Order: sequence, then structure tokens, then C-alpha cells
Amino acid sequence: MADDNLKEIIGKPTGTTVVTVERGQLSLFAEAVKERSPIYKDVRAANEAGLSTLPAPPTYPFVMGNFGAYPELQPEGEGGVGDNPMASVLGPLLSKGGIILHGEQEFTYHRPVLAGDVLEGRGTVADAYQKESKGKTMTFVVVETVWSEKDTGAPVCTSRMNIIHRV
Repeated sequence: MADDNLKEIIGKPTGTTVVTVERGQLSLFAEAVKERSPIYKDVRAANEAGLSTLPAPPTYPFVMGNFGAYPELQPEGEGGVGDNPMASVLGPLLSKGGIILHGEQEFTYHRPVLAGDVLEGRGTVADAYQKESKGKTMTFVVVETVWSEKDTGAPVCTSRMNIIHRV
């Protein structure tokens, strides 16, 4: 994919996902990432820390779309069989072979992600560019997902990740 074609994917949607943030998944994720603070397992500890319930560990939005994304919550026409907006972004790159790598990841919090939240994540391609390194072409696709409260639309967390395709 040439640089000119990459400009065409900037702004392209990568999908919308609605999730219910579940207490059990938050505790399991905290344990998996070696987060030992009791606020991730005990509501009393979370309350003492000034929170209404269990918060998500800081990197949880990276996996949030994989947990609690029940079919009945998904927007009409999205998330169904054969619907994968991200495939239309990465498909042309993958058709050339090579590998896909996860580059950097960042999170901007507008408020804590909490157990019981019902959030809608809308992803878009924020940037796309290529670089040469050691005779290999690397394509960088920056995906931004804005997670908002489903009912009010208030922003909760913005996640940006860099996907690298190397041929």
C-alpha cells in the first residue's frame, strides 16, 4: 500500500463495540497483570479510596472490547457475522504477507472505568504512514477508540494504539 493509499484510510471507522464492564473480569485482569491493590477486588477498599465501586486497572481498555461485548448490546449492522471494519483496513496490508505487531499504546482517562459501566467504543484510523528500516517497509496504522457512557455519551477513556505491519 503506497503512502497515497494510506491517506485514504485515515478517518475510516474500525468498528463500534458496546461493553458491560464486569466486576469479575476486572479482578481477573488485575490479577493477570500483577496489580495487587485491593481496590480491584474489594468494593470496601474501592469505597475507602473514594470510588463508588471497583475500578478497572489502568491498561484494561486494551482488552475491554473482548469482555462483556454481548451480541444483544451491539449496534444494528455492526458486530455481526462477516462484519469486521478493521479487516478492510488491515486486509490490503496482510495480502502482501509479512507480520502484524502491536506497537505503542496509550490511554487518556476522562474518569475511571468502573464495574457496571455500559460503554460504547468507537474506533477510527487516526493516522497511517510508512517507514523503511533495514531494507524492510513498515506500515504504521494508529487506531483511536473513544469509550463513552452508552446512555449519556460522556467520554470515559480514549485509547490509541499503533499497529505495525512489516514486510
